[in-house]
Amino acid sequence: MAEGCAPHGVLRLRGREFGPGRPAVMAVLNRTPDSFYDAGATFGFDAALRAADAAVAHGADIIDVGGVKAGRGAPVSTAEEIDRTAPLLARLRERHPATVLSADTWRAEVARVCTEAGADLVNDTWSGADPDLAAVAAEAGAGLVCSHTGGLGPRTDPHRVRYRDVVADVVARVTALARRAVALGVPPDRVLIDPTHDFGKNTYHSLEVTRRLGELVRTGWPVLVAASNKDFIGETLDAPVGDRRAGTLAVLAVAAWQGAAVFRVHDVAAARAALDAVAALTATGGQDSGV
Repeated sequence: MAEGCAPHGVLRLRGREFGPGRPAVMAVLNRTPDSFYDAGATFGFDAALRAADAAVAHGADIIDVGGVKAGRGAPVSTAEEIDRTAPLLARLRERHPATVLSADTWRAEVARVCTEAGADLVNDTWSGADPDLAAVAAEAGAGLVCSHTGGLGPRTDPHRVRYRDVVADVVARVTALARRAVALGVPPDRVLIDPTHDFGKNTYHSLEVTRRLGELVRTGWPVLVAASNKDFIGETLDAPVGDRRAGTLAVLAVAAWQGAAVFRVHDVAAARAALDAVAALTATGGQDSGV
């Protein structure tokens, strides 16, 4: 087990515990006009509120609010990102006091305002690109997602990326970031590691990470899987963005079986049902059926 990590990969946020057998569903909520999946369906403030309410009703444990498209697109200033995310987080904290709220940002300044607005978690999908981000999470008492991008900076796409062993590279990077976060004051049981499918990886790399996710779980840090409707699923199944639901659920099940703790998804109801089924199967797998 990694030094200083939560025992058995348990994540504790807002008085709740998540981990293998108790998976958390993290609902994606993009306040962007150019999201790859919904093309701006939740960009409007009221639309975002309705989507959050629906996600909670369908079983979301965490709502992850983002204000910048992950991939290439129109520039978004720090001020604009704050305007898109912080007021919504403040409203959601009032409406859903028991729900864990997450700010999807790589910028320390944005994270500071968002945690003041009520975010319990900072989801840094760009692998510590802003070195001050972990300190901001620590000062706020918030959790932190430590991710892997193969050295790519924010909003850049992989091009002919190569690894001697992609899983070894992922493990080394995310555990180093996790240890740094703890050293800066983030509580160990509020740190997550994320292999970050498709970020700095081609389809082969993302599939390999999925097959060997257990190696990340065995580090002892809680593992976040954010594979919903991603390109590696589409390329593997030759499926457009709108037809990746079955592939997404298959990846979630494989990851849950290996012990991942948190699952970032677009379709909360389907993910909740699939993960609850896996949890039930793993819970009874070692018992005598009496047959």
